[in-house]
Amino acid sequence: MYKRVRLRDTVEVPPAHLADVTPELVKQLLQDDLEGRMDEDVGSIVSVIEVHDVGEGSVVPGEEGVYFTAEFDALTFDPQMQEVVDGEVVEVVNFGAFVGIGPVDGLLHVSQISDEYLAYDEEGQMLAARENNRTLGVGDAVRARIVTKSIDERNPRDSKIGLTAKQVGLGKHGWLEEDRQKHESTAEAGEG
Repeated sequence: MYKRVRLRDTVEVPPAHLADVTPELVKQLLQDDLEGRMDEDVGSIVSVIEVHDVGEGSVVPGEEGVYFTAEFDALTFDPQMQEVVDGEVVEVVNFGAFVGIGPVDGLLHVSQISDEYLAYDEEGQMLAARENNRTLGVGDAVRARIVTKSIDERNPRDSKIGLTAKQVGLGKHGWLEEDRQKHESTAEAGEG
């Protein structure tokens, strides 16, 4: 889930910029330092939007720069347990598909895609079901539910998001449309 949040952090202003400490400079320094980082409390910091307040500077013995506390708004992405997300398959491996859901990828394990056996086609970069000929490959749009999450603040790339697409209304977008049409045909046949 994307959120706009008000945060407070400390930023180091290098000596060369001390004559001109403006909200714009502080914003740029915050962007360089924070964007792309994960935080357990707010999730992934996507963008520093606006600086509202820059406090008085503090000198730390042994450090060259001066440290300023700033209050600012940021756009964050914080995946929530049980949240339904739409994403795109960015990689397919023998054990599942990685789905881009904002600034992070979630794993859609083969056991969470279908009740059918899915064969891995390394050359075609896809998983394929034998019985109904459905495939899931790189570039496919998917709707899934977040079922596990483990955020690694030190190395955001090591964060793990687990997804499922086995519930009603979840799966590859093309499959959802096929299922909707089948359901409508069955309902119409039952009325007639």
